[in-house]
Amino acid sequence: MTVTDIRHLASMIDHTLLKPEATRAQTEQLCDEAKQYGFASVCVNPAYVRLCAQRLQGSSVKVCTVVGFPLGATLPEVKAFETQHALDAGAAEIDMVINIGALKSQDHDLVARDIVAVVRTAHAGNALVKVIIEAALLTDDEKATACQLAQSAGADFVKTSTGFGPGGATVEDVALMRRVVGPTMGIKAAGGIRTLADAQKMMAAGATRIGASASVKIMAEAGMA
Repeated sequence: MTVTDIRHLASMIDHTLLKPEATRAQTEQLCDEAKQYGFASVCVNPAYVRLCAQRLQGSSVKVCTVVGFPLGATLPEVKAFETQHALDAGAAEIDMVINIGALKSQDHDLVARDIVAVVRTAHAGNALVKVIIEAALLTDDEKATACQLAQSAGADFVKTSTGFGPGGATVEDVALMRRVVGPTMGIKAAGGIRTLADAQKMMAAGATRIGASASVKIMAEAGMA
């Protein structure tokens, strides 16, 4: 890979640490690595947003956090509340989980209200929204519906997985999502992406952002020590 290719790859990665036992020291290290490699963002649990915003101040790295995570089963009003507090703490990107049970119950109105509540709050604060559909729990028709609802609600990205479900990102799911949302909406592939080859396959299928906890390993494989 050329230096330009490597930098482009880094700029598409959300350097992620969402495990419940993540410590302050690990989160600070995550931020330092993100600055070193030029990742798009750090993706952390809400309790660490302010810490990350302070540590990344003056850098190009954004702070991304999760809302309704990982189950998606909280109320739209609660997700909007979470979103506002994340923005107030310094988040610039919000990865929200849809109400998966509502989708599977074909309560599309609730799913839409859920997404809209977060999108309105986030966009009012100039933050991006990525809608996690947890594809491993859905049929292909449900995946398509989830993507359509997210797009109609004005979300910026659809995202494959939380990383805490029964499966992570697949090339097939990314390709399906790209077919549904068309060429301009963002797609984030996340969950189980551990190698450069994994990342490249997702990008070839249509992903425009990669969520990974193995980001440093991926960059080392790409030739950036």
